[in-house]
Amino acid sequence: MRKYILNPETLMYEIKDASLKSKLFKGLMLLVGSIALAVLYLWFFTSVLGLDLPKTAFLKAEKARWDAKLDVLNTRLDRYESNLEALQIRDDDIYRSIFGMNEIPAAVRAAGIGGVDKYAYLDGLEPDNALKNTAIRIDRLTRRAYVQSKSFDEVASISKTAGDMASCIPAIPPIVPDPSKYTLSSPFGYRSDPFTTDAKMHTGVDLAMKVGNPVYATGDAVVETIEFDFFGYGNSVLLDHGFGYKTRYAHLNSVSVIEGMKVKRGDRIGDVGQSGRASGPHLHYEVIYKGERVNPANYFDLSMSKQEYQAMVEKRQNESEAVLTRRPFSVTRR
Repeated sequence: MRKYILNPETLMYEIKDASLKSKLFKGLMLLVGSIALAVLYLWFFTSVLGLDLPKTAFLKAEKARWDAKLDVLNTRLDRYESNLEALQIRDDDIYRSIFGMNEIPAAVRAAGIGGVDKYAYLDGLEPDNALKNTAIRIDRLTRRAYVQSKSFDEVASISKTAGDMASCIPAIPPIVPDPSKYTLSSPFGYRSDPFTTDAKMHTGVDLAMKVGNPVYATGDAVVETIEFDFFGYGNSVLLDHGFGYKTRYAHLNSVSVIEGMKVKRGDRIGDVGQSGRASGPHLHYEVIYKGERVNPANYFDLSMSKQEYQAMVEKRQNESEAVLTRRPFSVTRR
């Protein structure tokens, strides 16, 4: 806006230029006024009306959307974790148990992350560290799922030999079940020690009979160890049947197998004796499952017909003889 003043000498109106100082003062006043109006607007908008600034409102809306996404993700993770725990219980209690496999240790299943804090870059982003905690849950579940996957692979591999399981599990008496030739002198469980009379756990069954009576493998197995303990089992054979099962035959008079040898159910492994710490001639027979001695009476039936038992033994002898008499042949190429 121009300002005109009357020149008394020329009696004409002339344009009056404002001084630089005046211009600066007016500009400063305009700036101060603008700032004051802006501050008044912000105070009225936030304090009086209680509203957020547009940018603040936008950021809050974005945060609310991400929080909602995290809540949905954590809800799904809760469901996945519950399903994974159910699979782990079924795996240990059913699948691995059926095939005589040891349970996976809890420390291995937990699949801890450990090491350097790889999530340090997420610290301080939120007061409750929701994003960091979710990232940790995802990684931990991924690792647990991997462990479970490897376990199922192992079970699947073992299951391919499930057909052999029935023949491997100890399921018959270790001697011909002829009541006229043996006596069940000591069952599984606590008893009075025959030497000290103290109450002591008896970890197998004792079948008293004459020295020299044959002892047979109760299931397909590999001879794990053959030992002699003068103050204990005497001559003993330990068979590994796989699927978590082992059997021990103790106080033998003689042994008919060697370590590492594969035997079938019904193969003769030795003779009844009185070696080691024994009060009389008998066979001490143990069944070991997953490292724990269990009651052998649950794995054989002494009422089994002796004719049926002897027929099985004869069949195994014939099969063994057929293998021994079989001769390899070669084809000559021209």
